[in-house]
Amino acid sequence: VQLQASGGGLVQAGESLRLTCKAIGINFKIYDVGWYHQAPGKERESVATITSGGTINYADSVKDRFTISRDNARRTVYLQMNSLKPEDTGLYYCEVGPNNWGRGTQVTVSS
Repeated sequence: VQLQASGGGLVQAGESLRLTCKAIGINFKIYDVGWYHQAPGKERESVATITSGGTINYADSVKDRFTISRDNARRTVYLQMNSLKPEDTGLYYCEVGPNNWGRGTQVTVSS
């Protein structure tokens, strides 16, 4: 299984990024998927998840700013991140099914 995450970068507060995670070697459509954030010096935390049936959950800190979506035909999960804040800085990881993790993509938001 390979998960290829991309889309991170350096932006100013208030700007947007779109993260992409493509899954290879896994029956993507049957799994729940999610994005997780690890701020510097802190533990990894769930940001947004979407089940195989399409049920979505967000962390309170990103509600109304981030949108998770999935394209089963492309075996890809997306995270649209709007109105970014400095506290959104960190590594973002995607997970497909239990314990299949991408390498992480760095997001840095300057104030």
